[in-house]
Amino acid sequence: MTAYRRDRTPGATWFFTLTLADRRSRLLVERIAHLRAAFRYTMQRHPWRIDAIVILPDHLHALCTLPEGDNDYAVRWRLIKTHFSRSLPGGEALSGSRARKGERGIWQRRYWEHRVRDAVDLSRHIDYIHFNPCKHGQVARVIDWPWSSFHRYVRAGVLPVDWAGGDGELLQGGETPSCE
Repeated sequence: MTAYRRDRTPGATWFFTLTLADRRSRLLVERIAHLRAAFRYTMQRHPWRIDAIVILPDHLHALCTLPEGDNDYAVRWRLIKTHFSRSLPGGEALSGSRARKGERGIWQRRYWEHRVRDAVDLSRHIDYIHFNPCKHGQVARVIDWPWSSFHRYVRAGVLPVDWAGGDGELLQGGETPSCE
């Protein structure tokens, strides 16, 4: 088995990508109430701050900050994935390996994590998260995607409602957005 080297900096801010096993699935948005319940369940047991998040049909991106002295993001994602999976009826296709291990076939086993290094890195990841529904052709305007922390940023006055609206406005990271 491959030994993955993970950064374990306590209290850090992290960018994560989690993906469903079936990339054609729409489970995350079709069962959004179950996903929210999984997040609530986990946050009650292992709190952390979700700085930005977007839920797409087959994957999610999240920017999260762990409490000071805490470096265990793995337990949080394991609980979220497990709680969500257990809320769904069985019957998904399983590989032989998953069947032997008694696993469900909902999520890809691994996830991507990146420790945020500085304010520029943070800003770029927030932009990436909020722009992702446009990137994947889900909507023409960022504001039109309902499952995004972008709406929280607009309510707080951090971002304008027409951010990345295709009028040539620059993203905080310096890229010119285009939803076409």
